Amino acid sequence: MSYKRDFNIPKTSFFLLGPRGSGKTTMLKNLNFASHTIDLLDSQNFRRLSANPHLLYEELSSLKANSFVIIDEIQKIPELLNEVHRLIENKKIKFALTGSSARKLKSVSANLLGGRAALKYMYPLTPHEMGADFNLNQALELGTLPLIIKSDDPEETLKSYVDLYLKEEIQAEALVRNLSGFIRFLPIAALMHGQKINLSSIARDSEVQRATVQGFFSILEDTLLVRRLEAYQAKIRVREQQKAKFYFIDPGIVRSCKNIKGEVAAEEKGSLFEGLIFTLLTIQKEMHQDIDSLHYWSPAEAKNTEVDFLISKGKGKIAVEVKSGTQVSTADLKGLKAITELKSVKRKIIVYNGNTSRTTAEGIEIMPFKTFINELAKKNI
Repeated sequence: MSYKRDFNIPKTSFFLLGPRGSGKTTMLKNLNFASHTIDLLDSQNFRRLSANPHLLYEELSSLKANSFVIIDEIQKIPELLNEVHRLIENKKIKFALTGSSARKLKSVSANLLGGRAALKYMYPLTPHEMGADFNLNQALELGTLPLIIKSDDPEETLKSYVDLYLKEEIQAEALVRNLSGFIRFLPIAALMHGQKINLSSIARDSEVQRATVQGFFSILEDTLLVRRLEAYQAKIRVREQQKAKFYFIDPGIVRSCKNIKGEVAAEEKGSLFEGLIFTLLTIQKEMHQDIDSLHYWSPAEAKNTEVDFLISKGKGKIAVEVKSGTQVSTADLKGLKAITELKSVKRKIIVYNGNTSRTTAEGIEIMPFKTFINELAKKNI
């Protein structure tokens, strides 16, 4: 089972970052554009280049100019980036550098990102990429990471996903000093999927310090499991700062962190569905550059009034509310009615799991999920 990914190879060197199992390596190999591949998960490559990073320059310097080289899991040996830099500058060789963590690359990669290497992300499979194979209920239950989708036993593979993450990404890379605290924190963070983050409350439940929780969320971001969503600020003024929300990038990862399997329960569905929409909008923003910015809207002057997503495109904005039910009630429209005060909002959409499209008297588009993803693929949203 193989799917064509919506990804175009940049003309310059690039980083391709994405969580474990998102299909980075498979996709690059299938595109068949590189003349050489180095896998740092291979123990021989790892030992050889860890001991002598300069060997990379010696081994690749004879390649023709503009040759592409793939280095898999570059975060395993960040020191190689110095040699990559030299090869780009002196030999005009191009690199595709994959990684499942940005944490160790932040300080040493600044020279490459200064115009020498683009930064690209890989996400779980989208409905557009999966085509007729996409099933919403299955996506909410198991997620759409290629590692899980292609497994002979998806449920068991998903169950072990977090264990491998803790072992290979966190423990092996020594990303945290308090591993037991991080293990306690992870299911609590998953419970907060799509909610405003109360660091003090999570710290109390995780039995760690507030600052430690802040660091733990940074690790989740750096290892590409979660993305942050900030509140929209209409004006720069002195006011209470709205708390950020965090979304895991895949419904299956959320459930794996909570150690939940089987059919999705009613109380889970809302946040998982909202998170799936968030990931699709993030992909549209980062991979296709079709969205300028993405926020949630929660005006301080109107308590309990929110809109899940506020999309900025050019001079206009699109407000999107997400409901997992098959019917839309008047109460569901409260946030979209309130956001009318934001004059730059050109469209107001509520995405739901029903089958009928309609537009209310207030101009709110009630849109089935299938219609929404089709419009998104056409860049009409």
